[in-house]
Amino acid sequence: PDASPPAADPAVFVGSAVCADCHASESALWQRSQHHRAMLPATPENVQAAFDGSTLVDAGSKARLSRDGDEFVVHAIGPDGKPADHRVDYAFGVEPLEQYLVALPGGRLQALPFAWDSRAKDAGGQRWLHLYPDARVAPGDPLHWTRPAQNWNHVCADCHTTGFRKRYDAAKDAFDSHWEELGVGCESCHGPGSAHVAWGKTEKANSAPAGGAMGLVARLDERRGVRWPIDPATGNAVRSRLRTSTRELDVCAPCHARRSSLTERYVAGEPFLDHYRPALLEPDLYFADGQQRDEVYTWGSFLQSRMYAKGVSCSDCHEPHSGELRADGNALCANCHAPTKYATASHHHHTEGSAGSACVACHMPTTTYMQVDPRHDHSLRVPRPDQSVALDVPNACNGCHVDRKPAWAAAAVRGWLGRPAQGFERHAEALHASDSGAADAGPRLRAVAGDPAQPAIVRASALARLDASQSRASAELLVRAVTDPEPLVRLGALEGLAGAPGPLRAQAAAALLQDPRRAVRFGAVRVLASVVGELAPGKRGVFEREAGEYEAALRRDADRAEARIQLGLFLAERGDGDGARRELEAAIRIEPAFEGAYVNLADLERALARDEQALRVLDAGLELLPDSAVLHHVRGLARVRLGRSEDANRDLARAVALDPASARFAYVYAVALHSAGEARRAVELLEQASAAHPAERAILEALVAFDEQAGDASAAVRHRAALARLAELDP
Repeated sequence: PDASPPAADPAVFVGSAVCADCHASESALWQRSQHHRAMLPATPENVQAAFDGSTLVDAGSKARLSRDGDEFVVHAIGPDGKPADHRVDYAFGVEPLEQYLVALPGGRLQALPFAWDSRAKDAGGQRWLHLYPDARVAPGDPLHWTRPAQNWNHVCADCHTTGFRKRYDAAKDAFDSHWEELGVGCESCHGPGSAHVAWGKTEKANSAPAGGAMGLVARLDERRGVRWPIDPATGNAVRSRLRTSTRELDVCAPCHARRSSLTERYVAGEPFLDHYRPALLEPDLYFADGQQRDEVYTWGSFLQSRMYAKGVSCSDCHEPHSGELRADGNALCANCHAPTKYATASHHHHTEGSAGSACVACHMPTTTYMQVDPRHDHSLRVPRPDQSVALDVPNACNGCHVDRKPAWAAAAVRGWLGRPAQGFERHAEALHASDSGAADAGPRLRAVAGDPAQPAIVRASALARLDASQSRASAELLVRAVTDPEPLVRLGALEGLAGAPGPLRAQAAAALLQDPRRAVRFGAVRVLASVVGELAPGKRGVFEREAGEYEAALRRDADRAEARIQLGLFLAERGDGDGARRELEAAIRIEPAFEGAYVNLADLERALARDEQALRVLDAGLELLPDSAVLHHVRGLARVRLGRSEDANRDLARAVALDPASARFAYVYAVALHSAGEARRAVELLEQASAAHPAERAILEALVAFDEQAGDASAAVRHRAALARLAELDP
């Protein structure tokens, strides 16, 4: 018989007030933090804004903000398209903006488009601010406050409450959301506290309950006993012992990373990648050198930094309970960087005490989001104005010297150093080559992806850009990368394998169905969904188990059009056409302006040999989104299949006009023109596209074919030579 003792009951939440009984000083620090005030009931004590009857007007509508006793009211157009009074239930965020939430039917909390600028008046604050000042946000627009994009339950809640569960019921189209505590409480970072409280009530000599020493669910002790002595020879500190875990960063990452959720609730102490799929260094989020472009919340930036590589963690710089910096100004950096070396004009080349002499001015430049919120880039990089010249990325120098050109700044830095500037991050040229379609992008990406000295997020981002179907060298590197010890690298390798031939996907990704991290397992499921029949028999059962968990994760997010699209595509790959259609049609009902739903539903109908139905889907999409390049392109292809070439060419031409940067749209339209007897126009279009996308083999191959048909031998030789150069770069 099994003589092992029964497992202890899992810890449950007790609330921050209970923690304060024994941890008064930490609680006092937390009480003044933005974490504490991340979300509060809309009471006169908590609301900072002037609900004084002001009428705010945007390009699409207007709203009046007033008080009724202790209640705050907004008179605005609601989900039915009619103006009405709506009670404000919660204040949301604190500084520099405070937003407000209104309850709507179905358990929805929605964020209003007007926020209160809580900065001091002399800093430009103490005023109402429209979050979309230049947009016409009318009812029905995806950005309207009643639409899913402004839904608190999905978008905001898990980072502004403790112990949140969304609990969406697709059959009822309603939320029954639940949280343990408003704001980011103690247990958001330390985990449910009941076992720790029980331990505290027992003799300390007794053994602690199951769940960790002292009953703690998340033991954040990575910095305990660690020192950072400065090496006099270099002027830089070295951690007294290596950091051997990422527990602290995994606790911070869920709310300070750009990511999507994989589970219903994260509990502190569990691996970040078991609950979230983080964004990599994608072109719409980051510049090619890794600087922040969109709101990325610091995690992806910090992972690129030399600081992270040397063992720095969040609380080395930030007091974790107050969230404040551990020291002011350059004094913070002086903890690890000798002031005698770095706080000198010979290093920063600015007047002592000026804005330019601040460490963060050069190494952590800000980007302003939401109009008034400057946020520091946490990649802590060396300023590289030379890369601004070559790669069109920002640099800290011209962030201050806005009246000068990057070439001026690059010359100044070179003059100071006697050489070009160099930084820890060495991936800018490779990612830029990929993003711009350069001919040598493949070799550059492989050099970065195969370099173990590069940060894991950089290697993963390079792997994700590789095309295994076009290069044997890329395919071989991706196959090797699926066994990398870094889970982010394995995740990037799976993205790169997504377009690989089926047998290669089945061979490379099968082992990752049993990866220690859920994000990687789900990535393997996506890559293998259409090639399950090629898996070894012993792997098919493993796939089905993980596929069931992946599908359940998507269904938990059935309130979102993007989740419905992902689920529809997954079901289609699994051969469930009816299920796929239901999900894609649901995506259109949830968000009629989501063009991806129409594209994928039309593609599903095409795959089922229902081209007329595909055309009706695309017509409906274009009625709502007449300027969608991709919908015109896809409708043009549908009309080609139906033999309606004249209508098809109009659509294909419109797609090129709306998105002239697309190599695919130009290629397809050129082929259509050539088929219609307009060979000269076709070649002109392909020549333009090839100049913009020199690595696109399909364009060069089409040019060779068209040249030979036209009897233009010299042009054919020129284009064959370009193909040969590509082959030399990427055999």
